[in-house]
Amino acid sequence: MNNDEQNKGFLPLGSVVLLNDGEKRLMIVGRKQLSTKSKKKFNYAGVLFPEGYQNAEELYLFNNGDIEHVFQMGLIDDEELAFQNWLVEDNQ
Repeated sequence: MNNDEQNKGFLPLGSVVLLNDGEKRLMIVGRKQLSTKSKKKFNYAGVLFPEGYQNAEELYLFNNGDIEHVFQMGLIDDEELAFQNWLVEDNQ
């Protein structure tokens, strides 16, 4: 996936994914994340599934192109769709 494709859409919070060459699933807990160390932007922040949030050091930052498989989509309702539209528009 190239950078343009990578930024077109966002998975909803609560989605459970496996990253390329990953051994453990992650649950998405944040979108449009900025690494405090590298200042690099990422599509998502995730936590280990099923363990959940442990501490800030256990957050995994990744992009759409890093996702190998989506196991479960998070809740998609009108509020989520409106927020996704804002995310996409803000990303252009």
